[in-house]
Amino acid sequence: MKKVSVLIPAYNEQESLLMLYERLRSLMDAHTEYAWEVVFVNDGSRDHTLLLLAQLHEKDLRINYVDLSRNYGKEVAMLAGFDYVTGDCMVIMDADLQHPPELIPEMLRYWEEGYDDVYARRRTNEKESFLRKKLRRIFYATLRKAAHMPIQQDTGDFRLLDRICINAMKQLRESQRYTKGMFSWIGFRKKELLFDQQCRVAGESKWSFFKLLNLAVEGITSFTVAPLRIASVSGAIVSLLAFVYGIYIFVTNLIYDDPVDGFPTIMVTILFLGGVQLLSIGIIGEYLGRIFNETKKRPVYFARSYNGQKIG
Repeated sequence: MKKVSVLIPAYNEQESLLMLYERLRSLMDAHTEYAWEVVFVNDGSRDHTLLLLAQLHEKDLRINYVDLSRNYGKEVAMLAGFDYVTGDCMVIMDADLQHPPELIPEMLRYWEEGYDDVYARRRTNEKESFLRKKLRRIFYATLRKAAHMPIQQDTGDFRLLDRICINAMKQLRESQRYTKGMFSWIGFRKKELLFDQQCRVAGESKWSFFKLLNLAVEGITSFTVAPLRIASVSGAIVSLLAFVYGIYIFVTNLIYDDPVDGFPTIMVTILFLGGVQLLSIGIIGEYLGRIFNETKKRPVYFARSYNGQKIG
């Protein structure tokens, strides 16, 4: 009998856990042709999420949970899940029921046909603002062009991965992670599945605008050095323009005896060049910071316990 794992990162999800469990239980009871396990990763929750997970484990041994030592963020929580799931395949989904568990049987059908990565792409998200939709499209378009690899647009973490993909993802131990890009980078046979994203059943989104902006920066700096090249090209263009402008000033002053306005010209030039230099230093700093973090080779996370048993 093939085993299906369901990975669910959870951070302050006490209000939705019981509803999520009931829908997962109905799904697992209806598909007894598979062995099931559900692995929750408690990402340093400050509410009663951990207590509820312990109660669910006592009630149903198919429910398992990993308790991380602190809040590491969803990207790292998913890596912890990769390390602990034992299934022949794994479905990643959110705890807020925006990802409907009822879609899992269709994912399994495509998996049985031989696909390694069955990813769910959103048709619509009515709650998303126009500005956020526009910025998301610009980000994905930029990343696809810069990274020179297929990046699935409107696709989150809701997907099924074969064991071969799980093992590949476990080898990518970067501390600053953009998992959506990693799913594309590892390759393997992929299949798209359309779905309508549901509204959260409880609570509020943990992803603020600035957290999403930070994730976008992680995505770009993780998979392309295009910003560094842009900085180099900008420097070359500015140098060329400065050289041409210097010749223009020399010619107008020498031939036409045209006096050069000193202060405005100097100020504009200094401010422009200073802005270009600061931008370039900032881009270099982003990559240098990544190098600094990765060269320390610290463990990406620490787990406090698995199913209530301390990990020593």
